Amino acid sequence: MAETTTNWAGNITFAAKELHRPRTLDSLRLLVAGSERPVRVLGSGHSFNRIAEPAPGGVLLSLDALPVEVDVDTTARTVRVGGGVRYAELARRVHAHGLALSNMASLPHISVAGSVATGTHGSGVRNKSLAAAVREVELVTADGHLGVMGRDDARFGGVVTSLGALGVVTALTLDLEPTFDVEQHLFTEVPLDGLDFEAVAGAAYSVSLFTDWRGPGFRQVWLKRRTDQPLADFPWGRPATEALHPVPGMPAVNCTEQFGVPGPWHERLPHFRAEFTPSSGNELQSEYLLPREHAVDALYAIDGIRETVAGVLQTCEVRTVAADEQWLSPAYGRDSVALHFTWVADTEAVLPVVRELEAVLDPFAPRPHWGKVFTVPAEVVRGRYPRMNDFRKLVRQLDPSGAFTNAFLADVLDVELDLDPDLDFDLDQ
Repeated sequence: MAETTTNWAGNITFAAKELHRPRTLDSLRLLVAGSERPVRVLGSGHSFNRIAEPAPGGVLLSLDALPVEVDVDTTARTVRVGGGVRYAELARRVHAHGLALSNMASLPHISVAGSVATGTHGSGVRNKSLAAAVREVELVTADGHLGVMGRDDARFGGVVTSLGALGVVTALTLDLEPTFDVEQHLFTEVPLDGLDFEAVAGAAYSVSLFTDWRGPGFRQVWLKRRTDQPLADFPWGRPATEALHPVPGMPAVNCTEQFGVPGPWHERLPHFRAEFTPSSGNELQSEYLLPREHAVDALYAIDGIRETVAGVLQTCEVRTVAADEQWLSPAYGRDSVALHFTWVADTEAVLPVVRELEAVLDPFAPRPHWGKVFTVPAEVVRGRYPRMNDFRKLVRQLDPSGAFTNAFLADVLDVELDLDPDLDFDLDQ
């Protein structure tokens, strides 16, 4: 039956008229193998561009009707999680076993597989992207074959953060560690002038700086301290006297508890409570990751156009991400600063500002988040990923018919170029 499907924010209405929700792994494999049309997986829909849009005539696939698989191995300290599971559910079950993920994104409502596939991250100078926790991937390829790939495979760095280009990820196995508590301390009015970014970013296990760019400096700084680590001094700002929301003027009731009250890792590392929807989706988002050593220069570059940015901005968040090994991770091979922009829900007004923002950031070679709004030319994006050619070969080898390729991939990744598949890979290798 034809139906209209949109992304979470509502700025994308998918052209695909079919949304399939298989209830079993076997039915998913049959659907993929039996389809003569392109297929894309929607995930939780928390993307702001057409990365999930199938090629013309294709079908959308959702994994949210599959059984909620969360299998914790307390001895190995791992968890096998199904492709449709979201972080909130995963975290709750992992914590019940006395274990933890090392980090989480600010929003626990997003799917694990989708987050990993697009290079989504949390924050912390020593914390890598969420994909770094993956030790094994289960993948259904275009012929319906279910393969399993682990870290000992030479292609692993291309398969984890793959933008959905290789197949349907039906499960992931993630590393865990012993559970820990976190307390959240908020500070206000941290100036940009004289900012010691390394000291501020390293002041806690996870640190986020927020500004609306209506003035110089940061309105808020959120420090998330593990209680098993020292409490650092923070002389750069004033302790908050009331609970705060990252978007100025929004009520803080949906935010995780503040004022240094300790709590389990999964109830403090995200900014928003799992039991609440943090917003209606009435927003657009962009994000750029660039080398951390350029953080202050990049912030001053934005400060130079802050009136333009502020006119369509709800909030800007600045975080850090440690270098990882995923070929298409925006943090691949370099310790990064992540500049995240939550815009008003007005594409026509936002896009010119995005272009101007990208122009002032261009000297720092920013890599856009794959699931956000960006206009960086495809050839420029490709040139910022040293393993891009390896990834393009991998796409040709694992999806030779282009079943999972869409216009986004063909343009941004240029996966339709003639490649030389000089390696005969076996998915079960």
